Amino acid sequence: MTAATQPPRSYDVIGFGDEVPGVLALVSAAREYRRRTSKALRTLLMFKGNSQEGIGGHLVRGGLAYLDRCTLPTDIRQAYGLPIFGDPSAIYQEFLHRAGVAQIALDPRKADAALRAMLSEVGADIISRVQIQSVLRDGGKLRGVQLTTGSIFLGKQFIDSSVNAEFAQAAGVQKLQGFGTFGLPDSELPVTLVFESQGLSMQRLKTIELNYLKRFTNPNDAEAQHYIAIAAGGDSALIDQIHKSFVDEKGNLRTMYVGQDHIDVRSRALSVTYHAFRGKKMVLADSGVLLDQANIAILGGDRLSWNALMFYVTGAQAEALARGAAKSTPAMIEEIGFVTKWLKSFGATTVKPASELYIRHAGNIQGVVEPLSGAQMLLGGVPPAEAIGTFGYYLDVRGGITGLGKKAAEKGMSSVSFPHPPLFNVGIRHALVRSVPNLAVVSPVSGFDGYACAAGRIVEFNTMVGHGVGIAAGIALSSDRTLASITNAEVRQVLATTGKLPRIYGQRYTLEATRLQNFESIMIA
Repeated sequence: MTAATQPPRSYDVIGFGDEVPGVLALVSAAREYRRRTSKALRTLLMFKGNSQEGIGGHLVRGGLAYLDRCTLPTDIRQAYGLPIFGDPSAIYQEFLHRAGVAQIALDPRKADAALRAMLSEVGADIISRVQIQSVLRDGGKLRGVQLTTGSIFLGKQFIDSSVNAEFAQAAGVQKLQGFGTFGLPDSELPVTLVFESQGLSMQRLKTIELNYLKRFTNPNDAEAQHYIAIAAGGDSALIDQIHKSFVDEKGNLRTMYVGQDHIDVRSRALSVTYHAFRGKKMVLADSGVLLDQANIAILGGDRLSWNALMFYVTGAQAEALARGAAKSTPAMIEEIGFVTKWLKSFGATTVKPASELYIRHAGNIQGVVEPLSGAQMLLGGVPPAEAIGTFGYYLDVRGGITGLGKKAAEKGMSSVSFPHPPLFNVGIRHALVRSVPNLAVVSPVSGFDGYACAAGRIVEFNTMVGHGVGIAAGIALSSDRTLASITNAEVRQVLATTGKLPRIYGQRYTLEATRLQNFESIMIA
């Protein structure tokens, strides 16, 4: 019997995309449904990547081992008696524990094993390397999906965790490309090809950087100053910027910070050496590539995972890369060859790129139940009585947004910087689709406006949302409702009843929020 002649297979929840928030949303849905009904939920996870290369999206196949964690001020931490990264969702804490994460570093191999175990425990089916032929609808609601193989899968509730909302788009949900919420659809955050090195110890790397910092800050070292000039493309203003990056406010060398399981590279010294070696200007938009100040995860032994090598993309290119299962282009693979030569000159024995790209952002969907803006985040997010958790993160757009400064200046605004990190209460309504009420989109492409996607693209935040969406799916299925009809308060009640509600500590930063609200309203108009 061919796939085209096989009868449709029916599920309760179908997840498209295997990013960690989506996987854990499926697990959460199955657990809540069993708690309510004592019955097993029929769940299906389908995604475009190859499951033989791991399950877990950009954290696993994309190799992004350095986790972005919640940011919160010391005084709030002390006032609430919180750990350094606050109080994450219970399911995220479980995942980190199962994957053996101490603080920051997530070994992709252990993450894959943890996610497979959690999916197995709830009896989820898994299909990878899928291509959507069409979606099946029953009025406004989704009924199922047909793949290009001819196979048909029917479902009651659907969760899209892909970075570009590909399933939602196929269902007719509108999506703005790039930073369309700022009127800049051609502008997009860079993509990164994460790589792992071996043979180069953390201590050796620290020594190399220190030696270069000493040379670069010595005006009499002509060779070192020549390297800086090459990396700056002869741009005197950039040369000054680079020099300033070598020292802190007190004039001390800005050496790398080595934590328990991670390294934060705080200066541009290593970046200068690479760009001088390549003869490419250290400006992403000009060169198309930038070896940025690295976030490095220490994975044991001399395994180091580097989040550093960024590539410039447009909004359309980010969408195309996402639709192409996040595979690197030939130019990106060629660049890794140069990175390999560079790191081997320092003592690395091997350099291995991830099998997929880390795509930070690929537009945002429209028509959600309650859109979420950056200003709303700075105002503390959803009301405390409705909150399912709290998250904080800088409104950080790594690599910048091309054209934002120019457009802001044209509208009479002198700054596009909003350095105060919001600490906001989390809900699920920005992930629920009004026009397709049995669909949720849990990823950086959810219903974020303006700067909200800067914090909204972080896995820890989206997993908190995914946990809530999974619970909402369990509620919806056991009461014959749609996802879009489930409120934050209903999800919160479940978390409270089961002892899984994190502490709530969102803060209103009215002055900063007002400034950002003005900026977003003018830019979005």
